[in-house]
Amino acid sequence: MFERRRETPIGPALDPSLIDRARNGDLDAFESIVRARMDAVYRLTSAILGDEADARDAAQDAFVAAWRELPRLREADRFDAWLQRVAINASRMTLRARGRRRVREIPSSHVVALAGRAAPSDAAAADAARLDVALRALSVDQRTILVLHHLDGRPLAEIAAVLEIPEGTAKSRLFYARRALEAALRDEDVER
Repeated sequence: MFERRRETPIGPALDPSLIDRARNGDLDAFESIVRARMDAVYRLTSAILGDEADARDAAQDAFVAAWRELPRLREADRFDAWLQRVAINASRMTLRARGRRRVREIPSSHVVALAGRAAPSDAAAADAARLDVALRALSVDQRTILVLHHLDGRPLAEIAAVLEIPEGTAKSRLFYARRALEAALRDEDVER
């Protein structure tokens, strides 16, 4: 009968034939993929980097790298996990290229808006500012796993696949990232 395409955490599942055409050099097919995944890739790079300009650059770099490396992708159904891994690596490279300069504030209201939620109230804006400061204290890896789990809503098995680590390692890293965030929030409370 008719096959129903499943929904992924970053959008509707892409047609595997579209990915196959792009792997074979079809630029129009790749442009369709970019349009379908641009918001999700930007949201991920923005949450990791905390700077709009850097996030745009990293997202663009991720799509350039994806175009270059796409012929090497073996399984079309793993495209979304692969693309997220490419975006995470592009974010890391952006940080390295900037000489590991201080990661700037992550505008939570912007990230919340990108996630499709309503604009925050004054109390929520204050909480978001507090969260922004706490997130700046975390490493890129800690922010990445928190974003993948809490913002994108990915289960541990998918996070493990995206990061190419065992599921137990993903669970452990998520646990320690949460603890680090809690500690950073406590430190923020003490400073106030």
